[in-house]
Amino acid sequence: MMASIKQLLGGNLRQLTMVMVLLLEILFFNWQTGGTVLSAQNLQNVISGNAYVLILAMGMVLVIIAGHIDLSVGSVAAVVGIVLAIMTTVNGMPWWAGLLIALGCGVLAGLWNGFWVAIVGVPAFVVTLAGMLFFRGLNQFIGKSTSIPVPGQIKMLGAGYMNWLPPISFGSWIVNTETIILAVLATIITILMKLRRRARLIKAGAEVNPTWIFISQLAFFSAAILILGWVFATGRPGTSFPISGLIVVGLFLIYNFLARNTPLGRGVYAVGGNRTAAALTGISVRRINYFVMFNSAFLAAIAAIVFVGRSGASTPFDGQNWELDAIASVFIGGASVWGGIGTLGGTMVGAMVMAFLNNGLQLLGAGAHVTSMVKGLVLLAAVAFDVFSKMQGRPSIIGSLTKGIKKDKTEQTALAQA
Repeated sequence: MMASIKQLLGGNLRQLTMVMVLLLEILFFNWQTGGTVLSAQNLQNVISGNAYVLILAMGMVLVIIAGHIDLSVGSVAAVVGIVLAIMTTVNGMPWWAGLLIALGCGVLAGLWNGFWVAIVGVPAFVVTLAGMLFFRGLNQFIGKSTSIPVPGQIKMLGAGYMNWLPPISFGSWIVNTETIILAVLATIITILMKLRRRARLIKAGAEVNPTWIFISQLAFFSAAILILGWVFATGRPGTSFPISGLIVVGLFLIYNFLARNTPLGRGVYAVGGNRTAAALTGISVRRINYFVMFNSAFLAAIAAIVFVGRSGASTPFDGQNWELDAIASVFIGGASVWGGIGTLGGTMVGAMVMAFLNNGLQLLGAGAHVTSMVKGLVLLAAVAFDVFSKMQGRPSIIGSLTKGIKKDKTEQTALAQA
């Protein structure tokens, strides 16, 4: 019986630790707030309000897997935000031109950090600490410590909803058409991808779960996607799944594929796991280091655009402590403090744990000081458990979460031979 349960949940009960924590957290706060947490409006606010952290965390997890840290992302984002506001509002440029210039600032910041880390060899901690100070000062210098609004097109990226098609009416229900279409498409694609993967594994002679377990998993994922889609689609009229959420989903799909299925992604893990061994196998350590630092700054620029779009303006306080939220999300999501271990999926779960923690405490009327203390304790507990597990010779949290990586590699080998 226990073996069947383990197979149904993915082959390893411990790999769902953080997911279970997230679910229990949501259910607890939903109970304490009388159902407010799982309301459509609140879920929309959680996604749009934390989209910038999710984007930052995608870049930060690759930096940490490679064995580095990036303390400059918040300050880089602040510079990008003020440049975007000045170009579009003060100088009157078209919104798309200002957007390209703002992204270009992120690219330049990434090239700068990557140069010092990968080419010169200065530790990333020192480079990005210097960058945090420099870019924060640059933000104040460029913006003269003032708040500058951004145009409506930029606001749409951060606070907009999909409302291009007429809504569908089901009796008293007004349903957003785009969100329903998105949920159905996501369900179909998920089913087709899992069916294709299973067929290729069977053809390659690899071991697969029994049919009833596979069907149960498909039913669970499909139901979860469709239920969430319905919740987002039936919020107050004029709302849907946020556009910023679409940006997060798109970036996650791209970077998850990059990390799991490309030589560049495998190189990041190899360098973080053992830099010397990676170099001996022909991996360019310099190239990997340059990439992770450059990519982190580039994603910080995208995060800045989403954030100022939602807030409606660039302010002198943008980006403060953003790096701490991103780093906390990565470690709570299970990345190792020593590098070489971590996943995009685990990081997204970690970021959502922090997001719903903030949201739930705010709805309960907790002060900012209480929220800060709780977040600190959660981060410490996650990393301490990770370290303690390793000292005891057991898999760490993310060791359990990524235990499936070895299985994935075996399956990929089987698929390649098919």
